Amino acid sequence: MLPLYCAAAPAEGSVYLSSTPKLAPEPVAQVSRVSRVMIGKYEKGDAAPSIEAAKKIADAFQVSLDYLVGEGQNASFDKKTVQRLQTIELFPEEEKKTVFALLDAFIRDYKAKQQYAL
Repeated sequence: MLPLYCAAAPAEGSVYLSSTPKLAPEPVAQVSRVSRVMIGKYEKGDAAPSIEAAKKIADAFQVSLDYLVGEGQNASFDKKTVQRLQTIELFPEEEKKTVFALLDAFIRDYKAKQQYAL
């Protein structure tokens, strides 16, 4: 995972965004509306973000808190993917089967292409 804050060696407990390149504290502060001073403290490990601050950062980057900290069942999914999966769960059973059959076909084809590429 790549550090959310630009630091040579991120402090223990730093917040991460796995698919986002390193970002300077100023743009993170602007986008998340968390003060640059506090972001600097998170970066150095001098402070841990409160739930409210972590939520602001997660919302700014449109990811879940699980994704932001790299833990939990949905840690590898961005917020949009989780929302899509939750919506699919609401589908009638037959429509759900159709969606998953299509998804399974794409996954099967992808895996086959990966195997033939070796």
